[in-house]
Amino acid sequence: MSKPQDEIAIKVEHLTKSFKIPLESSNGLKQKLINTIKGRKGYRTFTPLNDISFEIKKGEFFGIVGRNGSGKSTLLKSIAGIYTIESGKVSVNGTLVPFIELGVGFNAELTGRENVYLNGALLGFSNSEMAAMYDEIVDFAELHDFMEERLKNYSSGMQVRLAFSIAIRAKGDVLLLDEVLAVGDAAFQQKCYDYFEELKRENRTIVLVTHSMEAVKRFCSSALLLENGNIKLIGTPEEVADQYIVDNIQKSNKKTTNSDAEIESKYIDLLEGSIDKVELNREQSLLLNLTYKLKKEINPMVGMSIISAGRSIAELNSIKTGLSSELGKMHKVEMSIPMNMFNPGLYSVNISIFKKETRELIDYKLDVGSFVVEGNDQSRGGVIYLPTNWKQHND
Repeated sequence: MSKPQDEIAIKVEHLTKSFKIPLESSNGLKQKLINTIKGRKGYRTFTPLNDISFEIKKGEFFGIVGRNGSGKSTLLKSIAGIYTIESGKVSVNGTLVPFIELGVGFNAELTGRENVYLNGALLGFSNSEMAAMYDEIVDFAELHDFMEERLKNYSSGMQVRLAFSIAIRAKGDVLLLDEVLAVGDAAFQQKCYDYFEELKRENRTIVLVTHSMEAVKRFCSSALLLENGNIKLIGTPEEVADQYIVDNIQKSNKKTTNSDAEIESKYIDLLEGSIDKVELNREQSLLLNLTYKLKKEINPMVGMSIISAGRSIAELNSIKTGLSSELGKMHKVEMSIPMNMFNPGLYSVNISIFKKETRELIDYKLDVGSFVVEGNDQSRGGVIYLPTNWKQHND
């Protein structure tokens, strides 16, 4: 059901966006003539968005999620007016501030201080306005010791932090946020989340593109799931996040071998990893199998990382198991973890092998498999569950 017009912040109607991807170079006149004679187009058509329609109410915190290549960034840039629309219509009710590709307009040869004023001017601030905000910008970015350094000496994370700190000074009715905002260490990411909470309190309209289902459930009032340029689902944050997790586990739930991303190794002749159980509840255990064969005689240590939302939440190793090694012998390691430690969500696993004595990394395998923990227990927030004892003391 369509919402009253004065309640709508963004309205997208039958939006289609395509790109022409060159198949081969045809810059020369000769090649263009050959392509014309042979009836070759010289390009293929890629359509990341296909007949998209939806509405966002004023004051909504609206999430857009989907796997890589689903069309999320194209949709955000189409709403922002960065991409021209070939068919359909996008209407925005109010002033719009896009937080997309932050740092565009920065000059690598200028200092951080000079880029603050330059970027502020691009956002429409006067020199005096930027001077009044300068200390707050630097405080938020936590770059006090680097403001007189040239930007080319900054890391990419430092540049985005500075750009984000400048951009949030711009006031608008509708804000488009890309997940590139979650940069830097945990403390700075918490600042970003605190900023999201402030926006919610101000009842401003926010569109957030993210891969973090935790962020969707925490901040969004509704969300949209894209798949191959089409809307698969619009619903509550829980509905969309759960469907995203199911879609991801269906795509990644398979055993992989080193043929996917083989690396040259001095020690390991064969490295395989698999997760035997991927449809898990909290009464089961995660069972990881690792098989390897040694080229040289070493005393190995096996490591495992459990990944959630792109971050390692647990680092485990076999240092206390006393694994032996015999030249040329195949080894198989099995590890199990009780699932009652995990809260609902999607997880993946990385494995690695180290020299036990020196901790030197000698081989590794990323994303050996994924598993999903189902459930919607609102009393269990965060990523993992830590059993605790509570005591109440009455005065």
